[in-house]
Amino acid sequence: MRKLYILSFFCAAATILFSCKKEGFLGQTQTSNLTEDAVFKDSVNTTAFLSNIYLKVGFSESATRFTNGGLDVASDEAEPYDNSEVTTIGFANGSVDANTVSGDAYNTCYSNIRSVNVLLKHLPTTPFRDATKTEIKAEARFLRAWYYAILLKHYGGIPLIGDTVYNYTDKIPASRSSYADCVDYIISECDQAGADLPFIQEGPLYGRASKSACMALKMRVLLYAASPLFNDKTPVPQSTPLTIATDNKIKVLVGYTDYKDTRWQDAEKAAEALLNGPFQLYVDNTTAGFGFQYGFTLRPNQENIWQLMRPFNQDLENAYDPPSRGGHGGGFPYQELVDAFPMASGVDIHDPASHYDPNHPYLNRDPRLEYTVNHDQSKLITASSLTPTAINIYTVNGLGTGVDAIYAGTKTGYYGNKMLDPKAVPNSFSQTARCIPLIRYAEVLLSYAEAVNEFEGPAKAYDPIEKIRMRAGLNPYKLPTGLTQDEMRKVIQNERRLELAFEGHRFWDVRRWKIAPQTLTLQMTGLEVQKNSAGEIQNLKRIDVRKHGFKPALYLWPLPTSEVAKSPLTYQNPGY
Repeated sequence: MRKLYILSFFCAAATILFSCKKEGFLGQTQTSNLTEDAVFKDSVNTTAFLSNIYLKVGFSESATRFTNGGLDVASDEAEPYDNSEVTTIGFANGSVDANTVSGDAYNTCYSNIRSVNVLLKHLPTTPFRDATKTEIKAEARFLRAWYYAILLKHYGGIPLIGDTVYNYTDKIPASRSSYADCVDYIISECDQAGADLPFIQEGPLYGRASKSACMALKMRVLLYAASPLFNDKTPVPQSTPLTIATDNKIKVLVGYTDYKDTRWQDAEKAAEALLNGPFQLYVDNTTAGFGFQYGFTLRPNQENIWQLMRPFNQDLENAYDPPSRGGHGGGFPYQELVDAFPMASGVDIHDPASHYDPNHPYLNRDPRLEYTVNHDQSKLITASSLTPTAINIYTVNGLGTGVDAIYAGTKTGYYGNKMLDPKAVPNSFSQTARCIPLIRYAEVLLSYAEAVNEFEGPAKAYDPIEKIRMRAGLNPYKLPTGLTQDEMRKVIQNERRLELAFEGHRFWDVRRWKIAPQTLTLQMTGLEVQKNSAGEIQNLKRIDVRKHGFKPALYLWPLPTSEVAKSPLTYQNPGY
């Protein structure tokens, strides 16, 4: 029986596809080929049902979540590929409304939550050993908590439906639970699921839920819950959903109505519990910062705590590579992100002591810059040659020189390079074994540093940040001594911006820190490299790309209008 349980995530997943009737995603589940009873009388089909719930765990962070990019293009990281998708353009421009925003988070999460409940309902009678049933139940509960956590960061408090399986004829609860109750529920589910799971999953089970994944999700949820957006120490004068809500029954949906600094302590303890485990940064500085790039190409990866398992693929290359390499649909990094990377010495490029040369802007920079962004003359292999050749993004007399050039291809003068495998090219046989990290050890270090700095002060925050800077290849990687809490906070925030770029964090970080009014209202720019006919650089011209906009309502997503319309008990988020 165990052999059946350890089938690949993707075997037989196509056999059993579950959809919902038109009445809604919490309505009656139907199977395309089999009845529910038939599915759960067979161990292979039951395993495939569980595997199917795993398939969407990475949708929120996906680089192709929207047709013109992922959450990175809805933030200040990158420019959307085009103007075809109203959700990303709406967040970039500050014009999101409940009628046009994507409902994918609501629908995807609740569909999978319902699938978990269907599985739990039938699990006692499935043909597994008791020990296997216990582990399947724990995996399913973690997955349910994972999808609830995605809902929570999008919307604030959402309806909690417990273990109930609702049919389309049932009266489905419409009232949203408080933010506090949702946090408590997710934490409780993580604790209970983790108690019945191995600390890590190995071999054929690598990628399935583990105790450490439960602990890591708990850490993230508690860190968000402690953050100023939800745990607001100084709500005035800045407008947030908590302050613009006029009714307490709405306020409790969008955060805590009482501030507690001990929430930072809870987040600190949750992160600390993962510091002494088997996870570690992948360090290889034979070439400065090489470990930062190479670790992403590995499966298994000593840094990944929870990851999206995919067959050998070229997903990220398909999105981010320049057109000459077959890329299409991903976002184009902004100059502001490029400028955020310091010099290799760790000194900010705007510091007079940095020795930054604006005529050679990529020289002696933080090694992570090259592994995050492709710029003019960056080198990549092609489908026909394993010898890397330059990407020609420059213009001559204001005109591009090929499909990759600014204005012809990229809008900003840059292409994404984060997590890309240098040996993989779209539309070729050169695939990668990469799995997409959803929570990795670097996030644990950064979360611990943030929580401990907020609760205790900066003293204990140095070590985790310096470990990340050392792995990045910064020399020296040590931080200045004697930093104040506010100075360390800014260091941590920038380090998260660099280390976790294009991994789905920035969109949420600027909101939970309440810095969105500063970071998401800027004129975003790119860089045009201008050359003469002899190939000599004549000018590096900063160009305007998009003026971003932000309003307090955009701290949270609006619930889909169709859901709010179903019941007067389903309150919309403030400002929509």
